[in-house]
Amino acid sequence: MTNTTQHTEHTQKVYKPAPEYRNDARIKDYDLSYLNFQKDPEDFWRRIASDLLWFRPWDKVKDWEYPHARWFVNAKCNITYNCLERHLKNNRRNKVALFWRGEDGTEKIYTYDRLYKAVMQFANALQDLGVEKGDVVCIYMPTVPEQVIAMLACARIGAVHTVVFAGYGASSLNQRIVGSEAKVVITADASMRRGKSIPLKPIVEEALIHAPSVERVVVLRIQDPPTCLLDDFEVDFYQIMKKAEKNCPAEVMDAEDTLFILYTSGTTGAPKGIVHTCGGYMVGAYYTTKYVLNVKDDDVYWCTADPGWITGHTYAIYGPLLLGSTIFMTEHTPDYPDVGIWWQLIESYGINVFYTAPTAIRMFMRYGEDWPNEYDLSSLRILASVGEPLNPEAFEWFYKVIGKQRCPIIDTWWQTETGSHMITTLAGEEMKPGYAGKPIPGIMADVIDKDGNPVPPHQAGYLAITAPWPSMMRHVHNDEERYKSYWNTGKQPYYSTNDLAIKDEDGYIMILGRSDDLIIVSGHNIGTAEVESALISHHAVAEAAAIGKPDAVKGNLLKVFVILIEGKIVNEKLIHDLKYHVRQTLGPIAVPSEIEFVDSLPKTRSGKIMRRVLKAQEMGIDPGDISTLDE
Repeated sequence: MTNTTQHTEHTQKVYKPAPEYRNDARIKDYDLSYLNFQKDPEDFWRRIASDLLWFRPWDKVKDWEYPHARWFVNAKCNITYNCLERHLKNNRRNKVALFWRGEDGTEKIYTYDRLYKAVMQFANALQDLGVEKGDVVCIYMPTVPEQVIAMLACARIGAVHTVVFAGYGASSLNQRIVGSEAKVVITADASMRRGKSIPLKPIVEEALIHAPSVERVVVLRIQDPPTCLLDDFEVDFYQIMKKAEKNCPAEVMDAEDTLFILYTSGTTGAPKGIVHTCGGYMVGAYYTTKYVLNVKDDDVYWCTADPGWITGHTYAIYGPLLLGSTIFMTEHTPDYPDVGIWWQLIESYGINVFYTAPTAIRMFMRYGEDWPNEYDLSSLRILASVGEPLNPEAFEWFYKVIGKQRCPIIDTWWQTETGSHMITTLAGEEMKPGYAGKPIPGIMADVIDKDGNPVPPHQAGYLAITAPWPSMMRHVHNDEERYKSYWNTGKQPYYSTNDLAIKDEDGYIMILGRSDDLIIVSGHNIGTAEVESALISHHAVAEAAAIGKPDAVKGNLLKVFVILIEGKIVNEKLIHDLKYHVRQTLGPIAVPSEIEFVDSLPKTRSGKIMRRVLKAQEMGIDPGDISTLDE
């Protein structure tokens, strides 16, 4: 592995939070909390789980037979009982559960009581269609309140939801419907994006041509005049809801029953159906929303992730509802009708906790400080980041321009497979730009070599999770071998994250990128994230992506794709300056052989750069599964 000390020296700036933020944090002493967890991990999770309501308590906190775990063994629960009834019993009946804002300015407000009633009635409507406990329901909808209602209604009756992002095409949707053997599909006739109506129903119709498991399609009709429906196969969302009974008790679920399947693509092959269960996932979502994001009872909370992604599942819906929070959701993209819209919404709704992606932050950086400075962002208390490493330059901009040097930055590392946060800097702790932070209490993680041994500080290694945790995935749907591939079965077994990382002498971890994003140049291992971060630290660069191109002499040549800050002009001097900047930051071995200036980069719809698409394009080969590519 490459020693990355040179790269990390410029990121060692430390920000100490104001005393009031340390006092405001739910975990006020990280070291003590982590030590208490280490003394008795099962008791730690028992105490967290005891905050929630269970129909039957567990016989045992954890049953671990490597690589399979069962958590809260034989306990009975229902996540919607904890998202809804628990708050009605705690005098939150009339508290706002959900603010929703459409692109056209339409606003919808659901109190906890109204949401509870809507979920019960739609759950009954699904049962009237023949949906039973254990059946799979595919949800392919835009970001509207009905999407939340549909997810909770499935969980209410013990149906397994598989949510598919509404930007996917027919082929990707078909893969997920067929793979999960969905019985019912819930969709909308269209979604709104950048002022345009995007038809969804025709995509569903095409996806269902070879999907024999689907018996009915539920359509939320948004357009005027209403979309025509096929008799006896397609039904209207609100019409079936109106006809249904109003009361629907929560189904008693075993803690290890499947709650949902969420598909995530790999570098090759079909998408993987990640399986999460009712009990452990619920505990992980609740714990991290409360103790990592530090959401308080009177906060208005906005996670910008679409519910089609794991972040949307855990931190746009389930986590905050388990906490009894007020959620904000919107159709608005970050740059329509202009790049000030998100800041306008933060001002209008008094957002306190704002959770978004580095790709959005870097997009805003391209347009400078004038747009956010037009709005009053003083309501913000916590800023958080998710989806990929938050490079130091984006951290600095987010902290200074949006947080006005007062809001803690919570840079979270986790995966679809982990279900909830694993590594971060907790509110109140010292922040180091470029470093996500430390393993949160409840999680055992380390940076190791290929033999499973911890590596010295500032040396790159593999990020590994060394003990099970409640919200861990239980299976890859119908693919046991793929599940086992996540687990190292050597002398020191661990969960392999497939990420490269370094750890400093204080235990802070920096995520360098995927281990399959290593580029070997003349025998030296170079992480794409290192090169990209170095480029982004140049004043002219907004975003960058690095790939390796095969070379007969060096093994690989380094090529980078660069998006410039608005107004910057490409010339020979700029190219020279960028190469010199990388040389000064990382050393001569990391200087790119080629720089190509582009207007956009291929990304997943959750904002991660798809470097293999760039590499495939360069080499004229098949890029593999691109179902998550944002068109």
